[in-house]
Amino acid sequence: MKKSLIALAVLAASGAAMAQSSVTLFGVVDATYAYGSGSVANKSQLTNSGYNSSRLGFRGVEDLGGGLSASFWLEAGLNNDNGTGGVTNTNNQAATSTGGGLTFNRRSTVSLNGGFGEVRLGRDYTPQFWNLTVFDPFGTNGVGTTQTLNSSLGGPTTIRASNAIGYFLPGNLGGFYGQAQYYMGENLSNTANKKDGNGLAARVGYANGPINAAIAFSETKYLAGNIKSWNLGGQYDLGMAKIMAHYSEDKISGGNDGKGFLIGGLVPVGAGEIRLAYSTYKVDTVGADPRTNKIALGYVHNLSKRTALYATYAHVNNKNGASQALNGAVTGVNDNSNGYDFGIKHSF
Repeated sequence: MKKSLIALAVLAASGAAMAQSSVTLFGVVDATYAYGSGSVANKSQLTNSGYNSSRLGFRGVEDLGGGLSASFWLEAGLNNDNGTGGVTNTNNQAATSTGGGLTFNRRSTVSLNGGFGEVRLGRDYTPQFWNLTVFDPFGTNGVGTTQTLNSSLGGPTTIRASNAIGYFLPGNLGGFYGQAQYYMGENLSNTANKKDGNGLAARVGYANGPINAAIAFSETKYLAGNIKSWNLGGQYDLGMAKIMAHYSEDKISGGNDGKGFLIGGLVPVGAGEIRLAYSTYKVDTVGADPRTNKIALGYVHNLSKRTALYATYAHVNNKNGASQALNGAVTGVNDNSNGYDFGIKHSF
């Protein structure tokens, strides 16, 4: 259960009633023993975020009356295995931190909400990322993560974008949902790379009963070549299991193309859940077309609503010059790699 704190100082300054404004502290601490094996070198480590991403966050909302509300969300990534914060960037180009002090790298937004929907400003997930994580049985965490994300040519905005202006449709449209986002690289206008990190993305979907499906498009500009991406995904709840899949394409102007897909499912078993997936991603290059295929199988056992134990096994098969390895191992060209995660997750 989330711990809600009344924002006394804010309320005193604004003169609002206590019931109209609140701040919530929340987070996840997820510790993982991860092992990877490859033909060149193996690696064993205590890491984090094998099931859910470790984080510490604060969020709040104020009722402005007339159907309007204002809200904020500050969420920092945690490397709880060594006590550092997560990596971030400031301009959608290259990472500008290396995981030192705590930064609100996961999300830092302020919003205005109403019957019109939500206008959200700040650093946030990109629309093109949502289909990859929502329709992945492993939620793009740990060794079982979709190979599309591991191999993506989508660049720095594959997951998040800084300096973003977003709009979300209201939630009363009969199951239809959607969002649009514009993000900025904030470069000087008299430089050759003045448009680097600028982008536009959108996502629309439909969720009703057992069905959830969505499609997303994006383009991020770079001097080295604009990156265009699109993907679609879907899920169907059979009751005894959920089946899901996604397909994606990435294209760099004047460069390589990438294509990938996943098919998988979630199967409830008593107090736990079995997770399984097959995913692949291929990069179209001149005379090579490297491809990596992955199979992943995992089990999550819920000790309570907030605490779970989990285990995951994954195997990758590299072809046509690919050499991807799992959990920090190193493998040779066209060689295989195996990875294991064992961990505990606690949320608050």
